[in-house]
Amino acid sequence: MAELRTAVSRLRRELAALPAEFPDRGIAEDELAALAAMAVSGIPEIPRLRRSLLLVAGSIGSVSALTTGLAAVRTAVDLFGEPPRG
Repeated sequence: MAELRTAVSRLRRELAALPAEFPDRGIAEDELAALAAMAVSGIPEIPRLRRSLLLVAGSIGSVSALTTGLAAVRTAVDLFGEPPRG
């Protein structure tokens, strides 16, 4: 959980410092807030973590300044393993 909290916090700071506006910035901010809340609350739901990661990646994926921070969040989410197959 600590790695997820750290990675999400870092990416949120990087996104806040980015002066450029882009169409899906609000989505990225909302999903990063959701990831931060899950990281604080205890054991998160893996499917929800992965959904948030996909939304963040889709909304900021083309912003090269955020690539490293996004990769750190992905690595932290991957530590929770794969979601159960239904």
